[in-house]
Amino acid sequence: MNKIKWGIIGLGNIAHQFAKDLALIPNAELSAVGSRNTEKALDFSQKYGAKRAYNSYDQVINDNELDIIYIATPHSSHADLTIKSLNAGKHVLCEKPVALNKEQTLQMVEASRANNKFFMEAFWTRFNPSVREALVKIRSGEIGAIKYINADFGFNIGIAEGRMIDTRLGGGSLMDMGVYPLFLSYLVLGMPKKILAAANFYESGADQQTSMILHYDTAQAVLHSSFISPSDMKALISGENGRIRLNAIWHETQSYTVIKNNHEVDYQFPTVGKGFSYEIEECHQCILDHKIESNLWSHDDSLNLITIVDEVRKQTGLKFSNN
Repeated sequence: MNKIKWGIIGLGNIAHQFAKDLALIPNAELSAVGSRNTEKALDFSQKYGAKRAYNSYDQVINDNELDIIYIATPHSSHADLTIKSLNAGKHVLCEKPVALNKEQTLQMVEASRANNKFFMEAFWTRFNPSVREALVKIRSGEIGAIKYINADFGFNIGIAEGRMIDTRLGGGSLMDMGVYPLFLSYLVLGMPKKILAAANFYESGADQQTSMILHYDTAQAVLHSSFISPSDMKALISGENGRIRLNAIWHETQSYTVIKNNHEVDYQFPTVGKGFSYEIEECHQCILDHKIESNLWSHDDSLNLITIVDEVRKQTGLKFSNN
């Protein structure tokens, strides 16, 4: 079996979770990892069996043996590193949010097209089995026309410091967590006709919590993200004839529930590993099929979602340094 060789840039918490799931995929090989901290790169490579550990991102990008690079750095560097990687002839899976704004995202898509290389935003929830199955039921009319979505993503981060509230790095609850509820509304209902949003802020300028209403012709979504209080982490999609609940923690759910006539039916879809395996397999299939984007989460999907995020930022006044 010819293995698809991966490199990882940025070795924080999500990269560890991703590497664990990558090891579960038979035709995946973790070939190289990169951090600005030499010791961190060596430790990570030893833990997950990577053949090469680099102390710079550019060394990973220029590693000729790699097929695809997973970018797990802070949001502010996503665009630059993705474009560099694509220009170096690598396929790219870039963590969400794909970039800080639509302008950057367009540049990333253009680089993918210019180099004929696969590029996808790592919205792993899109490939979650429960989410995919629930979406089939929704689109088949199982619960009737969708009228309302309620989704949140909140927890208390405690001491407010570091990357998560640093506006130079694209910090704040909207970009870290608010993109998930926005994603769900977009996935089910598409682009809204109107957006209403408000936020509370840290002294750093990053948002502590953000509430959003997405208004459609015949539906509404009420969404929330928070760094200062925990939420149920459930998502409810309500139609004329019933509703579907993505069970907690909904963005990495193992099940969903269909509720009709006060009767509940649970559908269990336990994930392989944490659940990153499904987006990894999608990347592999697209690469093998010589596609530069996924049909399930396309370039246009990323562009549309970041357009919604841009409008939320505009309404709340969330600004990033140098952006």
